[in-house]
Amino acid sequence: MYHYNPSTALEELTEDATLPNPVHVRDMMLRRKMTPDQSLELNRIFAEYQKFFGETQKLGKEILKGLAA
Repeated sequence: MYHYNPSTALEELTEDATLPNPVHVRDMMLRRKMTPDQSLELNRIFAEYQKFFGETQKLGKEILKGLAA
């Protein structure tokens, strides 16, 4: 199950071109022991990931609606 294993998620991203849900990425981050600096940097990047993930979902939904019409 990729949502608890960052290495598997990265492998699946390379193979299937799918992005892990931000909830699962957050869970991966919470399970990892990091220094405060690492945590701050990853949290900054995660906020961007979460924003773009939502935007991408919205665009994908618009495309699929157009295709389904």
